[in-house]
Amino acid sequence: MTFPPGAVQDDEPDGNSFALPAHVAGSGSLDQLAETARDYARAATSENTLTAYARDWAHFTRWCRMKGTDPLPPAPEVIGLYLADLARGTARGPALAVSTIDRRLSGLCWNYAQRGLPLDRRDRHIAAVLAGIRRRHARPPVQKAAILAEDILAMTAILPHDLRGLRDRAILLLGYAGGLRRSEIVSLDLHKDDTPDSGGWVEIMAAGALLTLNAKTGWREVEIGRGSSDRTCPVHALAQWLHFARIDFGPIFVATSRDGTRALDRRLNDRHVARLVKRCVRDAGIRADLPEAERLALFSGHSLRAGLASAAEVDERYVQKQLGHASAEMTRRYQRRRDRFRVNLTKAAGL
Repeated sequence: MTFPPGAVQDDEPDGNSFALPAHVAGSGSLDQLAETARDYARAATSENTLTAYARDWAHFTRWCRMKGTDPLPPAPEVIGLYLADLARGTARGPALAVSTIDRRLSGLCWNYAQRGLPLDRRDRHIAAVLAGIRRRHARPPVQKAAILAEDILAMTAILPHDLRGLRDRAILLLGYAGGLRRSEIVSLDLHKDDTPDSGGWVEIMAAGALLTLNAKTGWREVEIGRGSSDRTCPVHALAQWLHFARIDFGPIFVATSRDGTRALDRRLNDRHVARLVKRCVRDAGIRADLPEAERLALFSGHSLRAGLASAAEVDERYVQKQLGHASAEMTRRYQRRRDRFRVNLTKAAGL
């Protein structure tokens, strides 16, 4: 299927979506406000999500070229065929997971909306195909393994005591004790409003550290108390890193010089956390009973977050608050070891 002559095929979203209407005379101040509005609109979506949506659009436009059709304007019939192709798999690549297909569709909807061409994902050509894909191919979510207390101690023990080791030890302990997402860890600044790309800041107090985070679910505070010893204390590890890295302003977790003797002013990417977790799992011999490839696939940056939920033996609502979950059910998904039958409805019903 091809679209009428003159159909636009740009590869980038329309940058004029926040331009002045045609009947409004432009001026310096109004043009400046339009640019400000565009900046705020870009800030509404995280960089990682924007990157994923850009890849989704690139994949779809390439698929359209291969099939002899056009990506613009949006055609629900074509989108339905694209989703079916993703689900069946081909010799060029395996079938995608249902969650990935759903994400791809969200990426297309976002890209079309930026071009002023909304796509109705409830259209029968899309909704029926997606419902069939879910019914036939949906599987329970694959969860990453939790890093438990004994694991985190083994992982931090193998880190050297140089500048990089101090930084990575603070990342692991703070991420574990705070139940933090990897993006939340690396977006921390030392003080409020230190940098434009800050995702929160830290206050170190006598009893612990208070983190104020601008997370995906909104602003929240995370309280991290001091540990039972300096060796295992996340607050002590953070203070040690800040002291020896001579950081008194801006991003907390930054890159180091090639020789490892100086802290640079470049904020770490969140992928560093994932790589750090996998490297330490391997070097510390965590789950050494498994083949290395399977073992590394089992753990990720999210394993720190699942570790706190699984290991903290306190009332569930405190864990829920720390993780910033809206419901207890979401928190339970993170608890890899818990008494699932503590409440026995069979007995309670008289059987």
